[in-house]
This record gives sequence, structure tokens and C-alpha cells, in this order.
Amino acid sequence: MLRQPARALSGLFAALARAPPSPACTDSPALAIELFNRMARAGRRQATAPTIYTYSILMECCHRACRPDLGLAFFGRLLKTGIKTDVITYSSLFKCLCDMKRTEEALNVLFHKMPDDLPNVISYSVILKSFCDNGRSQLALDLLQMMAKKGADHSPDVMSYNMVIDGFFKEGEVSKACDLFQEMIRQGIVPTEVTYSSIINALCKARAMDKAEVVLRSMVHNGAQPDAVTYNSLIQGYSTLGQLKEVARLLKVMRSQGVMPSVVTYNSLMTCLCKNGRFKEAVEFFYSMAVNGQKPDVISYSVLLHGYAKEGSLIDMIDLCERMARDGVVPDLHCFNILISAYAKYGRMDVAMLFFEDMLKKGVKPNEFIYLTVISAFCKMGRMDDAMEKFNEMIDRGVPLDTKIYMCIVEGYFKNGDSVKAKDFITKMKNKDIRHRPWKGARITDWIDSWGSNPSPKMVNSSIVISFLAFVFFPINSLISVYNSNTEIFRRM
Repeated sequence: MLRQPARALSGLFAALARAPPSPACTDSPALAIELFNRMARAGRRQATAPTIYTYSILMECCHRACRPDLGLAFFGRLLKTGIKTDVITYSSLFKCLCDMKRTEEALNVLFHKMPDDLPNVISYSVILKSFCDNGRSQLALDLLQMMAKKGADHSPDVMSYNMVIDGFFKEGEVSKACDLFQEMIRQGIVPTEVTYSSIINALCKARAMDKAEVVLRSMVHNGAQPDAVTYNSLIQGYSTLGQLKEVARLLKVMRSQGVMPSVVTYNSLMTCLCKNGRFKEAVEFFYSMAVNGQKPDVISYSVLLHGYAKEGSLIDMIDLCERMARDGVVPDLHCFNILISAYAKYGRMDVAMLFFEDMLKKGVKPNEFIYLTVISAFCKMGRMDDAMEKFNEMIDRGVPLDTKIYMCIVEGYFKNGDSVKAKDFITKMKNKDIRHRPWKGARITDWIDSWGSNPSPKMVNSSIVISFLAFVFFPINSLISVYNSNTEIFRRM
């Protein structure tokens, strides 16, 4: 390989830089770097010395292999060879510096160390993207304006504006993004479909539907054709606001323009119908998807499952799960949560636990919400041994514990007349130093009041309650102050 001509060597590295992960090689860019380093360590005279193109490709490999530090080392090696650098090499250097969160340093190199004839819009775009990706779109705007003043090869193009506009939208700076869009048009730069779609999507998320419609009309007027992505943003926006008439209008416009609704379109529409109590229509749209050449995805199924759960249609949920399996759609955590919650709500813990076991078999890891659902249902049914089994399983699996879980189990013991086990549970948790996350929405007085309003001397012991509160809510000093300020509440207990 050492005797291969320079073009072949650079071609090999370029192919490795672009190669996607595969069973044969999971990280081709890293392989290119390793091959070059082995050549350098061979210690023999190379028939073909690396060229500027070789170094540029290797620096790009460092960027793609998430080893920007090696990219800087290659740039240093390049400078020592005396080979004249070019704009591609500097752009690769900027990528590596930006990967290392050294965007200002990249900007300094561009302004003060890069030859005046080299910077072009590509060099600037690397730095613009880094500023926007890191929530610093105002700095990107300052650089964009500087580019416009310099003109010539420095002038920003439509992609430069797209990056900064998108950055402002991501930061919630809707007015700044819209102002920049108007400035872009004044500069004579024609927006692309991507520009229009990005702006429409952001305006819809901000629920500024009137402005989104204005941009849509401008898009059509300027000859840019809205696609399914553009219409989906508008449909999602109107669906969120519950404006079904506007959704229906957009569907007609889509079809008249020859744009077929996508799965995302159907999902937005079904969600909107369910929220507005029109579940039967949502079901009709679901079954019309296949007729129109669209295959329901896991979100489509979860929307319908949630609707059936609200209606208590447990048999329909089973039928839908069977269809899901036939279509090869694997339920996600959200689907399992809906199924388990629905069957637990109606006391069908036998079926709920079958779904729980199926979830584990499919490699879906249960979160604290699913465990809370199961534990809460067991506690209400008086099956405290089963509740504790799931609680211990949570600890073994490393699932985060929060205050709601503790409250659920302690209340379960109290309601089942077993204050001794409630006390033992609290003591064990304290002795094991089990950590938990505080319940942000919890108000201690609400919890105390719920027990104080329906006291049962055999079930509620104020010393146990105080011990529990000390464990899950406060250090002891804080608890004493709460006790003093809520003396009457505690007396009722």
C-alpha cells in the first residue's frame, strides 16, 4: 500500500471517511486514521508522500470519528511539511475546533491566521453552525452580518441564513428569526423549501398560525411547492388548538395539490379527533391509512390504544394489539404504559402483568411511572406482598425512586390496617440508605390533610407519619418547623 500513487491513497481514505457503519467495520473513519498512523510508524521511505488532500481527508475522518484532538495534530503535522494549506483544510480544522467547544478559537483563526484569499461561505458556515448548535445564535447573527458587509466570496448564502434562522427558532427567539427571514429576502436571497418549512414549523409550534399562513402564501407565490412536511406542521398546529375545520381545509388543499397525507399527518389528525371527543372518526381514519398506502406506526397505535383505554374498551385494545403484532409494529414504552394502566385501573392485574412480562421480553425497560401504576394497583387491592416485590424489583433494576412510590406503599399498609409493617418499611428504607427523588409537585399539608380528614385510630399513628415525612420530604430540623406550623393538622391525626 505504501507504493500506491497519491490519488489512490487519498481515494482510499476518502471512501473510508464516507463509509457507513457495517458488520465488517463499525467505524471506517477511525480505520483510516489507524492505517495512516501505521504507515507513518513503519519507518520506511514512503513512495508516495501525503498531499494536502490526504491531510484534509484525514482531518475530516477525525471529525467523523469524534477525535477532534487528532485532527489538530494532523493540522500541525501538515504545517511542518511546508505544504500550502487550502480552504478545505481550514474548514476541517474549524470542524475539529468546534467539536472541542473552541468556536471562538476557530473564529480567531479565520480572522487572523487564515490567508485573506481563502475564507469562503463554507468556512464561515462551519462556525455559524457551531454557534447555533450551542444556543448562541446571536453571535452567529453578528458573524452573518459581518459576512454580508465583506461581500464577494464572504457573502452568506441561503444555507447560512437557514442555519441562523433555525437556531433562533430553537432558542424561542421567534421575532428575531422572522426579522432575519425578511432581511434575507431584502438581500435578494431566494428562500428554499427548507427555509419556508422551517419557519412554518416554528411558527406553528409557537401557535402563531396566522403568521404561518402568511409564510405559506408567500411560499406558493414565490414558486416553492409545499410538501407533506410543510402541511404536517400546519395540521399539527391547528390540531393542537383543536381547530378541526382548518385541519379539514388543509387536507383538501393537500389532496388538490397532489400531496398525499403521510403517517405523521394521520397521527396528528387522530390525536386532534381524540382530544375533541370524536374517537370513532379517529378509528375510521386509522383504518383508512392502509387504503391510502400508509402503514400505521407505533404512534398511530398508541393514539388508538389511549382512546380505547379512556372508553374502557379492553377487548378492543387486545384486538388492536393482535393487529399490531401482525403488522410487525413493536410496542414502545408509551404503548405498554397505556395497556398496563388500563387493565390495572379495572382491576385486571392478571392481564396487566402479562403485558408487563411481555414488555420485559421485548427488551423495553419499565420506568418509574409503570412501576407506580402496578404498585398502586396492588396496594389498592390489598396485595402488599406483590407491591413490595415490584418495589424491590425497581431497586434491583436501578429505576429511579420518587416520593410518590413511598407514599403509595405507606398508604397501602395504612389502608390495610397494618401500621406495624408501614413503620418497618420506613425503617428499612432509612437503614438501607435508599435514595429517592423528591416529588416536585408534592405539598406536605395536602398529604397530611388527606389522612387527618378520614382518621382511623387503628390505621394511622402520627409518630409513624412523622417518621415517614422526615424520610421522604425533609431533614429533621425542617420537619420540626413544619410540625410547629401545622399543629392543628397533626392534632386531628
